[in-house]
Formats: sequence, structure tokens, C-alpha cells
Amino acid sequence: MSVSTSVSTVPADQSVRRDIPEPLPVLGRDVTVPLVTGGEVTYAALDYAASAPALQRVWDDVAAYAPYYGSVHRGAGYLSQLSTDLFENARGTVAEFLDCRAEDQVVFTRSTTDSLNLLARALPTDCQVFVFETEHHASLLPWRDARVTYLDAPRTPERAVATLERALADRDPHGPALVCVTGASNVTGELWPVRELAAAAHAHGARIVLDAAQLAPHHPVSVRDLDVDWVAFSGHKLYAPFGSGVLAGRADWLREAEPYLAGGGASRTVARRADGAVDVRWHESAARHEAGSPNVIGAYAVASACAALTEAGFDDLVARERYLIRKVRAGLAEVPEVRVLSLFGDDAPRVGVISFVVAGWNSSHFAAALSAEYGIGVRDGLFCAHPLVRTLLGGDPQSQGECGAPEAAPGEKSLNAIRVSFGAGTPDEHVDRFVAAVRELVREGAKWTYRTEDGRCVPAV
Repeated sequence: MSVSTSVSTVPADQSVRRDIPEPLPVLGRDVTVPLVTGGEVTYAALDYAASAPALQRVWDDVAAYAPYYGSVHRGAGYLSQLSTDLFENARGTVAEFLDCRAEDQVVFTRSTTDSLNLLARALPTDCQVFVFETEHHASLLPWRDARVTYLDAPRTPERAVATLERALADRDPHGPALVCVTGASNVTGELWPVRELAAAAHAHGARIVLDAAQLAPHHPVSVRDLDVDWVAFSGHKLYAPFGSGVLAGRADWLREAEPYLAGGGASRTVARRADGAVDVRWHESAARHEAGSPNVIGAYAVASACAALTEAGFDDLVARERYLIRKVRAGLAEVPEVRVLSLFGDDAPRVGVISFVVAGWNSSHFAAALSAEYGIGVRDGLFCAHPLVRTLLGGDPQSQGECGAPEAAPGEKSLNAIRVSFGAGTPDEHVDRFVAAVRELVREGAKWTYRTEDGRCVPAV
């Protein structure tokens, strides 16, 4: 990827806003929420890494189509034919967004997790999978029926490549192998050397799948340029609602595998045999793994988001995000009690995902106070990347703080962090409020008392 991110350490008030594009319109921009201390405030949504707000453009496109909704592929009526065209055109839009090869397939799924589980089901017999411990659980856990080699967290991009090369050199060179790697960490936001990892995989006869859930909303993703075999991502992180995801890439393993789900749409013909059994011929196209009535609106929403981001221009989107990253990191750097988590170091290129801990605070308590007293939504915990967060926080004291989940494993209460994340729809005011709130909470403490309820830290009433 020809992207880079320079991190400034100048104070936030010295950041100069020159020719920075305005944020893209998203739903919920004007939503107000109550504060526990009284009154209301416009909600600052800074949890994009979990689910990004839907682009207004996406919502408008879906609303315009909704009256014409119909079943796809098997209907003779006008609305069914229109919906079928829209569904298949959405597949083409996604393929163009990812710069897929002509022979690649685009399969619509429910999410990145669903996409990678689908690929795990399609692995050839005795396939060996290589995955870093730094992965999101969606990439770490699906490979239960394969031989899995878990690789230690590297501390530089160069070590990541070297670690993978050593592991691949030790494998059986005659069997199938797959490397699974993230494009951008959902914990630190750091970009991974995908192109170099793909080259290492292919040099040793392995294939590679890219988890682009955190990369695709922030940077262009080219299957050709990165030379990856598959890409997986989720619509709900790409400013599209409705629970859709994508698995795009090489067709052969998908075509040779048993369907992910058995049912209508995946089958070409079904016939009874004389002995009473059933013979089935399955599709060889993407439909093979899309049994049942598909989420047409979800697929259209993903395609609409792909088109909207392309039209907005990633150069502008990246420029704005770098500006926000500088503001947040510079502001946090002014608070000595804050430690930002990093795997590759402060100068590593990254997307708008930043995790940190605050000395003297339990992270759940801090996040709860940001929400209840300032109307700022962030995330706390282990972010479905438990091994990585534990690696990054492994040296911290084991004190659990005054507010934490009582059912957590021993020592786990202190091993959590706070994550702030933002993107194309984030206004300057949201990150400014966040930095000011962090500074005030650390300096003055929370204004309210909090308790643990169902494993969450909540305001006491």
C-alpha cells in the first residue's frame, strides 16, 4: 500500500487546519443524549472501529430502493428482476472497489467473521494456517479444522515478514497453506505490511487472506496491487448498515468446497435417486455459498458505501483522517498519565484507531465517565483481540481498580484498555471534546459515582 502516516507530537492547539476536507454526512450527527450530571449534549460517536455510522448517501440510496424490494434470482415479476439486477450489480461494484482480478469471485456474507469462517470451511484437506497472535478473533479463531501455527506478536513490520518467512520455511512444502493477516489493527490502528507478507507467502507456496475490516473504510484496498488471494470485510464498519460482509478472491478453493450452507440458491439441480436418496449439483459461482434468500438491501448498502467512498476520494479521506490522528495523539501526549498502546512504535502508519490506558484508572470506569458525563462514546475492554491486548499490557500492575467486571478471569480486570476510533464522518469538534474530556477527567476525577452491573461499569443511581 502506498500509504503513510506521520504522527505529530505538537500540542493540539498548534495543529493547523489547512485544506482539510469536511467530514462526510452520516446518520446521527445531531443526536443528543442525556448527561448524568444534567442536561443534554450532541453525541460524539468515537467507536467507529466497532460500527461506523451509516453514510447519509447510503441511507438515501437504500430508502429509494426499498419500495422496489423483491426476491432475487427466482422471480419473474418486475420487482424481482429489478432486485436481481441490483444485487448482481452490487457484486460488480464491490469487485471494482477492491480492484479484483477478472476471475475472482465476490461472495456476500454476514460479516468479516462470517467470511473467514466460510473460507475456513473451504480449506483443502490438511491445510496449514499461519496467523499472528495479534489478530482479531474473527481472524484468529475460525481455523479449528486446520493445522494452525500461531505466530508471536512482532514489534516491527520487518519482524512480521521475517517471522512469517521462518515459519513458512519450516512447513511441509507439498501441502496447502494459508496465511491470515489484518490490514490495520483494530487495537492500535497500525498498518501491516500486507504486500510484503503476501510476497513471502507466495514465495513459499502459500496463499494469503487479508482481513480488511479496519483497512477498507480508511484506505483503498487493491487485490491486484497487494497481491492477496482473498479479502474479507464488513459493511457495518464501511458506513453501511444491515449486517452484510464480503469475501472476495480466488474461486478454486471456494468452487471445490462443499457449500457453506446447503439450501435453495446454492443448488443447480436436485433429483431423487432410485434408492430414495437425493443427488445434488451445486453452483460453481458465488451462489454456491449464498444459500437461502440473500440480504439484498445489505448487499446494496455495501455497494453504495463503496461507491460513495470512491467518489469522495481516498486522498481526501486519508488527509482528513491524518489530521484527526495528529490532533488526538498530540492531545493525549499532553496528559502524562495516558499511555498510548503501540506494537510498531509511534511513527508507524496507522488509521483512526487509538487505544490507551490511564494511570490510576480502570479503563471501564474511564469509558463510562466519558459517556455519562460528556456524551462521548468510546470502547473499553480487550476488543476481541485478547492475546494482543494482553501482550501490550502484560507488564502493567494487576490492580483491578474500583469498577470492573466481577466475573472476569483473575488478573484480567486490569488488562483492558480504552479505544477511541473515528473516520470519514467525524467532525473536529468530536475529537476536540474527547481530548478536553480526557484532560479534565485525569485532572479533576469523575463527577459521579459508578458501580458494576452485569459486567459493565455504569453510573450509580
